[in-house]
Amino acid sequence: MIDWLARLVEPLNAVLFTIGSDQVSTAELLGFITGGLCVALTVRRSILNFPVGIANCVFFLVLFVSAQLWAGATLQLLYIGLGAIGWWQWRSGRTGDAPVTVRRSHWRVLTMCVAFVAVGTWALSEILTAVDGSAPLWDALTTCLALAAQWLLNTRRIETWFFWIAADCIYIPLYISQGLNLTAAIYVLFLGLCILGLREWTRARVPLAESVA
Repeated sequence: MIDWLARLVEPLNAVLFTIGSDQVSTAELLGFITGGLCVALTVRRSILNFPVGIANCVFFLVLFVSAQLWAGATLQLLYIGLGAIGWWQWRSGRTGDAPVTVRRSHWRVLTMCVAFVAVGTWALSEILTAVDGSAPLWDALTTCLALAAQWLLNTRRIETWFFWIAADCIYIPLYISQGLNLTAAIYVLFLGLCILGLREWTRARVPLAESVA
């Protein structure tokens, strides 16, 4: 079974080209492409962002497993599950082919998200420190920001973009410090798309009084 899976994903691990000292595999390239497309679809409030996002997680799952980055691989599985839930949630909040409605969050929702990020960062950084992670605090913080952002995205809340923007602002210098300049450049693009998404969703928002907290 393991050999069969290895043969199946082998083409995704093939190196397509090299930039400096970075060898870019098929999985990594497809991960970047689907990641950018996913953000662009989210900006447009298109439900297709979820299947594209799930595909993005699959490509990065292959990439992380091949690099034996088990924490990152496990996180991709979690994102796939959250993406499937979000896909169902957006389908239930959709009318015909129109983009889904988006709303602002009540302060209680944001307080819970901030508390989750704070507590989750502390707990996860302890775990990553114990397993000799390269940047345990920043890895933990960006992971928790992304999880909070994904939950806010699933529930169609504008504040999802603040959490994604915060995560991207950490990812960019973090990847540069690790010599992953191509990845850092991609996240500069993602940051720009997130700022655009915040603007577009704010224009399309449902007033808080009409929202469910």
